[in-house]
Amino acid sequence: MKITDITTTVVNAGLRNWIFVRVDTDQAGLYGLGEATVEWKTRAVVGAVEDLKPLLLGLDPRDIEHCHYVMTKHSFWRLGVIGMSAVSGIDVALWDIAGKDLGVPVWRLLGGRTRNSVRVYTHLGMGDMNAVYQSMAESQVVERARAVVEAGYDAFKIVCIPYTHLMASRRDIDRTGRIMGELRAAVGDEVEIMVDFHGRPAGAAAASAYIEALAPHRPMFVEEPIPPGDNVALAVIARKTTVPIASGERLTDKQEFQDLFNHRAVAVAQPDLCHVGGLTEARKVAAMAQAVGVGLAPHNPLGPLASVAALHFAVATHNFLIQEEMSGAVPWFDEVLSSPLKRVGGSWQVPEAPGLGVELNKKVAAKHPFAQEPTDVLTDHARMPDGTIVDW
Repeated sequence: MKITDITTTVVNAGLRNWIFVRVDTDQAGLYGLGEATVEWKTRAVVGAVEDLKPLLLGLDPRDIEHCHYVMTKHSFWRLGVIGMSAVSGIDVALWDIAGKDLGVPVWRLLGGRTRNSVRVYTHLGMGDMNAVYQSMAESQVVERARAVVEAGYDAFKIVCIPYTHLMASRRDIDRTGRIMGELRAAVGDEVEIMVDFHGRPAGAAAASAYIEALAPHRPMFVEEPIPPGDNVALAVIARKTTVPIASGERLTDKQEFQDLFNHRAVAVAQPDLCHVGGLTEARKVAAMAQAVGVGLAPHNPLGPLASVAALHFAVATHNFLIQEEMSGAVPWFDEVLSSPLKRVGGSWQVPEAPGLGVELNKKVAAKHPFAQEPTDVLTDHARMPDGTIVDW
């Protein structure tokens, strides 16, 4: 069997352009699908897929490990998030081919079933961009949280940390604690609440102040309390609190995760299958995390193919904890694939079809062609009152 072509389809979903990757083979009707979505980098990732294609044409798609090293070693330059996202989309498509070829679901190839369902969480607003990233009005926060619980979820995440620099104001700290308290009172103790800091605090002092305000209300974890890269500071933050620390969505290879684990900086690792090298590298990250007692809550605010890949990964990964999903990002989320994800209450059900078990609905995809992602969410918000640029 040989790879004969690699193509991309871009589908605009508002904040993000979903980038779907298709790998064709010389076997009639046998091809694989993956996803390589990166916000504000759509054209670059599509170009990276084109750059990788000549390295793979003629290779056997079932030699997934070999293909992975062809893409990452023969590139010479470190690939970064753009290149590794392209690798990720291709990699997942190769696993899809392997499963279809053998007539088994991808999770079977990853080691088999470790659970009978996959616990998931959504965001306030069920994935609507404005509700997710601008969850700041206290009355709206409680209303949206109740709607999530009424929809059957027993866990959700909120992005309520204000844009911050190196220090947090007393007003912002108190307000953050108050929002969390009102959320806990509204949904009770049986619903898990996660708080995504989005890397907005620029240093450990500001991050720790917010975490201290949240701690009495027992979040399941706080995510990216500082931007990635300073694992020493992240470890300092982790040692000062009993609140579990999560990070990893912006890491793009297992070496970066190894440093995170060496510093014992997190209780929860959050690899993104669309950025970290697909299922091939995510499996290795999971094994490294398990060796140091770290759980996995993979990052995934992306498209439906990314969610399907995450589902198969979770089924076969023993130290998996909970899976992020944003199926409400657009009203037609479930129409893009032939077999949408099946959620019962707060859990996805285990698929049994060969490969990933889905096909791309080309007619629906064609209705939503590439469009420039909005930039005002960055330029109009991610700055301090005096004009200082801060992390979105």
